[in-house]
Amino acid sequence: MSFSWMAWTLPTALFFLTILALIVAMGVWEYFSPGGNPRVGVLRFETTRGDRLFISLLGSAFIHLAWLGLVGPSLWWALALSLVYAVGVFRYV
Repeated sequence: MSFSWMAWTLPTALFFLTILALIVAMGVWEYFSPGGNPRVGVLRFETTRGDRLFISLLGSAFIHLAWLGLVGPSLWWALALSLVYAVGVFRYV
């Protein structure tokens, strides 16, 4: 089976491997500490760890798309901004 149509480059593979690693890590965390510690944050609705991971991934995608459209193809600062955003989501949402 040829995957050449998917344009697998090293950054693409690292991107999907990172998302896979995050999902596996969240699964292990949930196994050892079930329940996800639901809490109400600044959004004023109850979220679990999985919800906060989803919100941070979705927000990071929008940050990267906005960076590409407004700044250009160098995404290192967008990555740094996304990591700060994710820490903020897990802390305050």
